[in-house]
Amino acid sequence: MEKILEVKNLKVSYHTYAGEVQSVRGVDFYLNKGETLAVVGESGCGKSVTAKSIMRLIQTPPGEIKKGSEIIFNGKNLVDLPEKELRNIRGAEISMIFQDPMTSLNPTMTVGKQIAESLIIHRGMNKHEAMGEAIKMLKLVNIPNAEKRAKQYPHEFSGGMRQRAMIAIALACNPKILIADEPTTALDVTIQAQIMELIADLQAKLGTAVILITHDLGVVADVAHRIQVMYAGQIIERGTTDEIFYKPQHPYTWALLQSVPRLDTGHKKELYSIKGTPPDLIKPPVGCPFASRCEYAMPICREAMPEVTKLSDSHEVSCWLKHSLAPKVEMPKELGGAK
Repeated sequence: MEKILEVKNLKVSYHTYAGEVQSVRGVDFYLNKGETLAVVGESGCGKSVTAKSIMRLIQTPPGEIKKGSEIIFNGKNLVDLPEKELRNIRGAEISMIFQDPMTSLNPTMTVGKQIAESLIIHRGMNKHEAMGEAIKMLKLVNIPNAEKRAKQYPHEFSGGMRQRAMIAIALACNPKILIADEPTTALDVTIQAQIMELIADLQAKLGTAVILITHDLGVVADVAHRIQVMYAGQIIERGTTDEIFYKPQHPYTWALLQSVPRLDTGHKKELYSIKGTPPDLIKPPVGCPFASRCEYAMPICREAMPEVTKLSDSHEVSCWLKHSLAPKVEMPKELGGAK
């Protein structure tokens, strides 16, 4: 498959009064044309910072993309591009749906105008053409009475409708990459499912590659081709969706999967929660960042970062349990076929 984006050794820090927070610590990954890559992990693990780095939306100061970081798109390193060139890429070639549509939409402009704006800037359309295209986009994202809705303001839309409008804005210029940052946060479960289905349908129609940022593995089960699990600013496991759901290898991935509510366990079972808290990234641990919360942790886990173990062409994990001298630990039985 053709790679459309490659991220190499991405490091992002935030300078605070307490010290330097190392939010993203040497992340590498790639995105293929037309695929959905899910980035999964708890709040604060560096998912959104990674997404914003691709768009170069890290506010400097306090944020800083470190030297040596590479984000290769169309043969260019986006980290080094001047702002003027970046403006031509943002919205036109790479688009982003943000977590909260209410704060991302402009309350003083009609929804139709907000979609038309990027078409005027990036595709050189006049106002009339752009508004016609905006109405088409609202229909594409299944908003009824699109002509009427285009003249309305964000406060006149429900949460689910606002998220659909955000998707319409993001896809208006037919970008090559769509970054969806927690696109279902604050929506009820039925609307969540509709939004995920919509993203998958539009991807199939338009051939857009999608990076899906979420804390919820349950959300990505049916839409992602590949999943990478992030913890404390690093990717600790990656694989195809089936590999992550059916053959997960890292204790943190097991814990995330156990946290997903299941229909086959009955209503009496208590929901699993991961004990402890993530490490302080002002002073990141020298060993495996998950060691302090891991029930399988060995002394070596606190002393050195595990090497990456390649389990298949697509499946990799960073865990000392994969070492030949480590005790054999089986994944929890209830995870067999967690999908």
